[in-house]
Amino acid sequence: MKNFVVKTIANAGALAVAVWILDKITLTGDSTGKEIGTLLLVALLFGLVNFLVKPIVKVLTFPLFILTLGLITLVINALMLLLTSWLADKLDLSFHVEGFWTAVLGGLIISVVSWALNVVLPDKD
Repeated sequence: MKNFVVKTIANAGALAVAVWILDKITLTGDSTGKEIGTLLLVALLFGLVNFLVKPIVKVLTFPLFILTLGLITLVINALMLLLTSWLADKLDLSFHVEGFWTAVLGGLIISVVSWALNVVLPDKD
């Protein structure tokens, strides 16, 4: 359970950095508390998308993974971020990613920040 909480906090931090750096990734709320709540819900949603959908997409795109020497991972991360944005819209969460290239850059930022936070934060159950 502790590992789940740590991963969610790392995702929330990484999403916050992407929202802060990129103008076309937006997260809005009436107050700071609501923004943090929305950020945590989007982080949970992003973690769920990465847990359920990403492995299936990776298996289906394995030949492209070999052909592109792993660069297809950037596209997969972008698609997962766009899917999270779409689901957030359906769930009335105020998180939006505008455009594919913004999602690619956002996915790259989220991957790097998430990796750094997972190195720093404890991950034992």
